[in-house]
Amino acid sequence: MENKKIVVLDGYAANPGDLCWDELQALGECSIYDRTAPGEVLERAASAEILLTNKTVLTSEHMAALPELKYIGVLATGYNIVDTAAAKEHGIIVTNIPAYSTDSVAQMVFAHILNIAQQVQHHSEEVHQGRWTASKDFCFWDTPLIELREKKLGIVGLGHTGFSTARIAIGFGMKVCAYTSKTNFQLPPEIRKMELNELFHECDIVSLHCPLTDATREMVNAERLRLMKPTAILINTGRGLLINEQDLADALNNGTIYAAGVDVLSQEPPCANNPLLSARNCYITPHIAWASTAARERLMQVMLENIKAYQDGKPVNVVNK
Repeated sequence: MENKKIVVLDGYAANPGDLCWDELQALGECSIYDRTAPGEVLERAASAEILLTNKTVLTSEHMAALPELKYIGVLATGYNIVDTAAAKEHGIIVTNIPAYSTDSVAQMVFAHILNIAQQVQHHSEEVHQGRWTASKDFCFWDTPLIELREKKLGIVGLGHTGFSTARIAIGFGMKVCAYTSKTNFQLPPEIRKMELNELFHECDIVSLHCPLTDATREMVNAERLRLMKPTAILINTGRGLLINEQDLADALNNGTIYAAGVDVLSQEPPCANNPLLSARNCYITPHIAWASTAARERLMQVMLENIKAYQDGKPVNVVNK
């Protein structure tokens, strides 16, 4: 069987279209696949020392069947697609790409907030349909226009992206609150620490930036949504499963909260019957917060640095020590 020292299982997910793999190919014999179905993993990964994956799941069964595998590089920050405990048992190093998309994701948070606050998309569409041309007045608007200054932004999870989002909010003159494991002494004076239910109850906008764990799975549910103001906005650029999607759809449709902007869903691509697709005032982008060209260039650079460090015997960004 052909020896494949480096195998990229789903290159499309990390590098869609406008970046190249030339530098990776210079590091060793390399096979690159745009996508890999679960049943194709073992055939494609056979004889590989290095596997690179973005969304393709790697299980303990895969690792047991790949005796030459020594390194798994996750082409993302989250690495829950890899059984890291099994990898450690098999002596396989697993690395990730930390913080490469921080600024891009924070930017998407405010793209959603500003679109909801000003209804940019809606009013632009109305203008193109001739409504301004036919207007008797010099302007028109038919939705609430929301000024962000003095509004409370609640951030759930104050890691790299949470802090970047907080800095933008402070620039808009917002009051920033955070649910975080950090102590008050670790927070700048502009950020007020809150308990989770207090944050949902008091804040005008809540933005999710925490990892998906057993404790955070569906943390946004009917009970917690009822704590929010009817004028409140929920933003999720974290993980889709942080939210019970039926509960959020119900809350939007019955006016429990005003609007939501989400870049992630529980299943991607979503099923046609996902309740958020038809929910009132729900603005959905297709998991693109991470995908700016600048962020993907950083991802590719860190990927190369990770592999070179592994080949030099000094691995970095290891997540299964």
